[in-house]
Amino acid sequence: MAEAIVSFVAEKLEEFIRKEAKLWGGIKSQVQRMQNELMFIRRYVASADSKRRKGDDESKLVELWLNQLRDVAYRIEDAIDIFYIELEDSHPQVENTHSQQKKCCYYLSCKFKNLCHKAIKVPGLHKLDTELAEIQKELEDIFISKDKYGLTPLIDQAGRGSEPVIDEHELSKRRPTYQDVDETETVGLDADRDNILKLLLSSEETPRRAVITIVGTGGLGKTTLAHMVYKKVKAYFEYHTILSVSQQYNLNDLLANILGELVDLIKRLEVSDPEKQKVLELISKYDGFELKKQDRAFFISKLKILLSGIRYLIILDDVWEVKLWDRIQYALPDYKNGSRVLMTSRSMDVARLADPETKPYELVFLNDTESCDLLLKKACYYKNPIEVEFSTDLLELANELSKKCNGLPLALIVLGGIISTRHQSYHDWKKLLDTMDWGQEGRDCMNVLAMSYEDMPYYLKPCFIYLASFPENYQISAKILINKWLAEGFIPEQGKKTLEETAEIFLEQLYERSMIQVSRRYSNGSIKYCRVHDLLHELAMLEARKVNFVTVFQKLPQGSHPDRVTRRVSIQADESVDDCGGFIKCIGSNTRSLIWFDPRLRDSISLIDFRLLRVLEIEGATDGYQLRGLDRLIHLKYLRISSELKLPSDFRWDRLKNLETLIADVEEQEGLWSIHTLRHVILQNDPLDGPPASADLRNLQTLRWISSSCLKTWHKNQLPLLNNLRKFGLEITHEMESVEWEMVGYLLVTLPYLRSLKIGGEGLFKIPKEIVYPRGLPNYQKLRTICLWGRWSDNITVEASLFPQHLIKLGLGNSQLAVDPMPELGKLKSLQKLRLGHCVYVGGKEMVCPAGFPALQTLVLSCDHTEIFTVMEGVMPKLKHLDYSSIYLNLNLPPELEHLKDY
Repeated sequence: MAEAIVSFVAEKLEEFIRKEAKLWGGIKSQVQRMQNELMFIRRYVASADSKRRKGDDESKLVELWLNQLRDVAYRIEDAIDIFYIELEDSHPQVENTHSQQKKCCYYLSCKFKNLCHKAIKVPGLHKLDTELAEIQKELEDIFISKDKYGLTPLIDQAGRGSEPVIDEHELSKRRPTYQDVDETETVGLDADRDNILKLLLSSEETPRRAVITIVGTGGLGKTTLAHMVYKKVKAYFEYHTILSVSQQYNLNDLLANILGELVDLIKRLEVSDPEKQKVLELISKYDGFELKKQDRAFFISKLKILLSGIRYLIILDDVWEVKLWDRIQYALPDYKNGSRVLMTSRSMDVARLADPETKPYELVFLNDTESCDLLLKKACYYKNPIEVEFSTDLLELANELSKKCNGLPLALIVLGGIISTRHQSYHDWKKLLDTMDWGQEGRDCMNVLAMSYEDMPYYLKPCFIYLASFPENYQISAKILINKWLAEGFIPEQGKKTLEETAEIFLEQLYERSMIQVSRRYSNGSIKYCRVHDLLHELAMLEARKVNFVTVFQKLPQGSHPDRVTRRVSIQADESVDDCGGFIKCIGSNTRSLIWFDPRLRDSISLIDFRLLRVLEIEGATDGYQLRGLDRLIHLKYLRISSELKLPSDFRWDRLKNLETLIADVEEQEGLWSIHTLRHVILQNDPLDGPPASADLRNLQTLRWISSSCLKTWHKNQLPLLNNLRKFGLEITHEMESVEWEMVGYLLVTLPYLRSLKIGGEGLFKIPKEIVYPRGLPNYQKLRTICLWGRWSDNITVEASLFPQHLIKLGLGNSQLAVDPMPELGKLKSLQKLRLGHCVYVGGKEMVCPAGFPALQTLVLSCDHTEIFTVMEGVMPKLKHLDYSSIYLNLNLPPELEHLKDY
């Protein structure tokens, strides 16, 4: 981990020299000398790391050496960042306003600032020079002391001491398809699945609401088994859900989730029961935040009404506390109709007390044969099992390796992940067996997991332990995670790849090593959502605490908190914290990341003391509270805030000069386009205003949404310069004239790297053929996603030959087509996801799929104008997910797809 930190700071020094090219001689040589020394010391870190892991007396001294090196690296980073803050503060500032007089004043102040730039910078550079000189002495002492511990330069096969080498072609071959995800983890669980299915479906023998609990130690596969069962059995229950509980659960969140899903179900079924309708009426008055604030009696009374007459299955995964069932059972009434609750837990007490009449289902460890089978499947997960042949000596080695895990599935999966990064040869596997620090026979799971962490290349380690900043069992968006990694500086430049592309490869490497679980992939195979197993999450937390990398707050600490010096803070408040504002006192001024989950605030919060923040994310807030001091965070690169948080009237976007990712709902956008570092801008409600002609947005990759009312400004000032734009969204707010559609057409021609195009709006506007099929777009055939929400111009029909040949995702809504589009859409050979919204086809009441759709995996139907949707036999052979919301839609599916007719 120290190696990653040292490398990052050395790169920061190089960037500083590049940005401040006119540094006066003394400090420039000082910075260069320090950078060179850091890079030289880095070569010894791997040697120190290997000595640290031995656990003897010398290892403690070596660990102290590594900690000193890390702290010095942090001091260098702080010194440079504080220099820029002081430089910013020394410039004259003018209140943001639309007043012409104030704008002139601001213009003059900027001129004055430029004239005085050198005069202001010199004192700051002198202070920085003095600070770096002091740090340099410490760095020299650290370098000299390396000899006392016998440290030597070391480069090993895990990549320590060298830059990451990424074979993207090899990784793409190993990337699993959607349907292959985590199938290796089901080894040895088939019999358990069948046994649990019998218990869940025994409504005739046991009509009462039974509670079945799968019990076993961490890493045995309880969650995997629960998900296997859920997929098989959910069609037999009118309402079904699976909820992750974990140690830090929020009861109101669980109950609100069940209540929200039930409301949707009752609406779809159009239940006319007066009591249920009253509940629906009441619930509709609350937003999500207000609903979660209701007391337990509210949830119990409403759930009893909505669940009456409904056979339900509720899975509560990872239950730790006995009292959870006491708190939730009264909301799950027993109507003697075969309803079931399935829980997973490490505690036998949880199982016995939840349902004394039902024997706990205990999972057992794998036997030697099953262990070896699981290890080999995970080690070669990217190959077809039928094609894999193992020599006798390789099988013997695999058997020896698998015995090290003592039959624990998670340990076998993680060890298989390590093996998967080696060549399939006796030499490489034998070297792993001989060189790994196995210790005693039958190491416990945490030791095997720790070994997998130590085996990682240095550049993956911060990416992994950063996962500690998310709550346990949290579903993590890959895009959000990747943008945070970028903001933190974890992702190095790799040739011609974008940083985002390199980060995707890093995420795949974590999956390849079984350090994350993929819960969902995009249609193109890349990761969309992932999770971290609770034991691996525990490992990430442990390693993060060791190096003061992430501090997680769940309760308000008493008195002063020693972790105020932490670099990253994640606030995951539990139910005992009514007002989260007190957490602000626990955050140190050197904090680089603040991630705040579900804050409960009584007062507005100020960020003025946290000027070094690079990442700020606040998920939800009480409506109307202000976020003060945000525009003073000049180092901020990632900002994601909810619409409930309001920005002060004097807020200025132009101060956030390093911002790269913005995900927010903001009405005031003045000054936003002066930030030339922007890479991803996503406004979820309000469309984006047009930029001034002076804006430099060449780094933009995601732009969503811009309004058609600002189209002229975008067309005139900026669109020809958006050479790196990958994802573009246009919101239509009025009936557009032909000249405006021509602007859109010209716009598309200027976007050479576009991969995703979304055009939509609420009106009855007509989309011309040139936009439906933008054949003039450079690299048109490389478009992967097209979503068109609006009426097609008259006489336009769906023609498969006019779409990009490699189109993966297509969404259509309000198209008002006169001819059934399904026969043509079926000819799109690469299409993996199809979403059909309302009024796609108005020429008849039935849509028919006579042939094709060879690659389609997901079909979403919201076409309320259609009454019958027919799929002929042999069509959509790879369909895995079918989602339809209209109760009026009659689905005619072939026998092989009948199992998908399930809400």
